Amino acid sequence: MLAMKMVTAIIREEKLDQVREALIEAEITRITVSRVSGHGRQMEEDLHRGKKVVPNLVPKVSLMIAVNDSFVEPTVQAIMNASRTDGDGTIGDGKIFVTPLEECIRIRTAETGGKAI
Repeated sequence: MLAMKMVTAIIREEKLDQVREALIEAEITRITVSRVSGHGRQMEEDLHRGKKVVPNLVPKVSLMIAVNDSFVEPTVQAIMNASRTDGDGTIGDGKIFVTPLEECIRIRTAETGGKAI
């Protein structure tokens, strides 16, 4: 059985089209996209009229991509290259998580494992 991974990326909303194009160029065509919100290091408390104010949650996009092991590196590289701002990247560009994927089942055909991806 082929080893599988789930690549989850949280990126800026405005980078979605660039990331999708980069993934397609890397022959990664099956993705799931969700609108999410949160904050990471770009969240800094502000002082407003003597009170600490925590900024609101920032809108982001979450990508979920199930891949066979051989596609992990091209997927990660495509996301990183397309989602960095200003060439070297800036705080708030996002995160990528790669986790083991125990099983995948295609509902229509009942195929399992790497063939179902």
